[in-house]
Amino acid sequence: MIKKYLICLCVFILCMQIVPVHAEDLKLTPNAASSLLMEASSRQVLYANNEKEKLFPASTTKIMTMILMFEAINKGTLKWDEELSCSAYAASMGGSQIYLEEGEKMNVTDLFKAISIASANDACVMIGERIAGTNDNFVKMMNEKAKELNLVNTHFANPTGLHDDNHYTCAIDLGIMAAYLIEIGGERLFQTTSLYDSYIREDTAHKFWLVNTNKLLKSYEGADGLKTGYTKEAGYCIVTTAKRSGLRLIGIVLKESDPKIRNQEVSQLLDYGFSLYENVTLFQKGDVIEKVSIDNAKVRQIEAIAKEDIQYVQDKSDSTEVTYQMNYTNLVPPLKKGETIGHLLLMRQDENIASFEIIVNQDVEALSFVEKVVNQLKILV
Repeated sequence: MIKKYLICLCVFILCMQIVPVHAEDLKLTPNAASSLLMEASSRQVLYANNEKEKLFPASTTKIMTMILMFEAINKGTLKWDEELSCSAYAASMGGSQIYLEEGEKMNVTDLFKAISIASANDACVMIGERIAGTNDNFVKMMNEKAKELNLVNTHFANPTGLHDDNHYTCAIDLGIMAAYLIEIGGERLFQTTSLYDSYIREDTAHKFWLVNTNKLLKSYEGADGLKTGYTKEAGYCIVTTAKRSGLRLIGIVLKESDPKIRNQEVSQLLDYGFSLYENVTLFQKGDVIEKVSIDNAKVRQIEAIAKEDIQYVQDKSDSTEVTYQMNYTNLVPPLKKGETIGHLLLMRQDENIASFEIIVNQDVEALSFVEKVVNQLKILV
């Protein structure tokens, strides 16, 4: 049993390793204090510059706010059509806002649109207070989630990104947060973050137009998110994502002096990634990878199933073969349909580059004591 847990721990550690590729000869973002290019599903870093430097995030902070919102929705503790009431504290927020008034009601769908499109600070606080009870408790949740995601240089003081000297992050942490938000938000996330503009309060006399500050949504092919930010101390920041031919990239630049330069340099990052890399799918979600013999079960074999798409990022100029190894850690019946039975390890030149869960697609009953005895007798006879 101890050996089993040690194997699982080793696999988990391998999965969490993110090794940035520093290209010293490339100067894709010469004006940014920090930058990063990441493939979203594997979290493989394709380019990095000062990626762990502590910087002020401005409204890219709201990626963590949206993470906690989507987690609450996925757990069923928050509903898209739920109407929330604005507190006096939420109504008092400065900076970007939708001018919520104390006592005003708005549903979660419109609050999310206000956060992701218009970067509304009042909507952020309103969501946070609903999830955690108070703004302070929500900030605690943000920092707890940062630890859970193994962020290396992040601390939150608020859910909005309004400046605080004790509120900071770094490019690699924003990349991890963005990849996780994409994972849990899925298509529902992009339905909203891809909108260049939209409206809230549509059925009232105070119809409010939301306009996205992420201009790449109109100018960059495949762009469909994620969050911009600006304060005097943080400069112009962006965490953006785009998808082409099955490859989803996350591009980040921090502390730019001008929004046009910010957009130009993050576009150069994405261009670099799409021109040099491609996404290779080895198995699709639900594919049978192989059949596995199992002892002391009422069936002799089970099918090892891909829990999700098994993909990796390949340098188009690199002909190095990628292989895989199966590491089974749970083949003791009884097993429930959908239960994890091991991991598929992707290998490139004996180096583990990614790991994916493998599940069983049926309930597997254990043999009774009598059935085990009968089987042994058959072997002896």
